Amino acid sequence: MDIVQIVLIGIIATLLYIVLKDMHPSFAFFILLITSILILVVVIKQIIIIIKLLQSLGNKAQVNSFYVETILKIIGIAYITELGSNITKDAGLSSVSSKIELAGKIFILLLAIPIISAVVEVILNFIPASGTDVLGR
Repeated sequence: MDIVQIVLIGIIATLLYIVLKDMHPSFAFFILLITSILILVVVIKQIIIIIKLLQSLGNKAQVNSFYVETILKIIGIAYITELGSNITKDAGLSSVSSKIELAGKIFILLLAIPIISAVVEVILNFIPASGTDVLGR
């Protein structure tokens, strides 16, 4: 039933925004900001369920918890970056929005470096030592 609440919040906020944008643009933007925060609060319960599920799957698969936590942080950064970018675009600040997106990408890359390093190490372990071919000759 949460999705119905979210859609209703979105529709009401849209109607208020349309009515207020010409008369009071700053107040209309404030409506957008409050709506975004309100929707995020409603969705947080679902996010917690997803995080617990992913951690449980990681434990069952015997994946190092560092990797699961890193992936969850990357997903969180992606969503937060998108939310912040969209809010600044709605305010008409597309240049700030693009900077937020760039910062999000850089933080994601920084978090991904240990995972990329681990993948490269695994691949290198499968490659035979120099001087031998695939058949070990």
